[in-house]
Amino acid sequence: MSENFSFTLTQEEKDYLKGLVRKSILCRLNKQEEAIPEPVTEHLRENFGAFVTLNKNGHLRGCIGNVQGTGPLYKTIWKMARAAAFEDPRFPPLSEAEFEEVEIEISILSPISLCPDTDKITIGRHGLIMQRGQQTGLLLPQVAVDWKWDRDQFLAQTCQKAGMEPTAWQDPATNIFWFEAEVF
Repeated sequence: MSENFSFTLTQEEKDYLKGLVRKSILCRLNKQEEAIPEPVTEHLRENFGAFVTLNKNGHLRGCIGNVQGTGPLYKTIWKMARAAAFEDPRFPPLSEAEFEEVEIEISILSPISLCPDTDKITIGRHGLIMQRGQQTGLLLPQVAVDWKWDRDQFLAQTCQKAGMEPTAWQDPATNIFWFEAEVF
């Protein structure tokens, strides 16, 4: 991972992506299939991992993403919007009545890499992935800030998200990956 993740978006690009999330969900709710609107800049055709998070009344309502880019960013956002609204197994599919109530948050991820030293993890800057065998859990950088966790709590909570014991991050068999994100 680069020392500083330098991916940034203009306000026009952010507005386009937020509008894209709304349009993707609305098309699915109305059972319409429309072409994905072309991006406002070539920058949005780049290949990045991304998450779409939906919140309702300050509470999580859906969050799905791809850790690594699997195609143009704007197409990933279109797909992840629908997945967060209709396919997050923790929630029932989003209803038309809820649509106007949801707040959208988008996270564009840097490439992931092995964390060289847990002491270098910065709350609010780094997201984490814990992996041991088939168990994997991911928490975005903003989660630790939202819950006011310190570094050790963030590590423990990421382990628990993976279904591991909270101290699994200290086990040499556990791989700790980190990444940064542009969140808006």
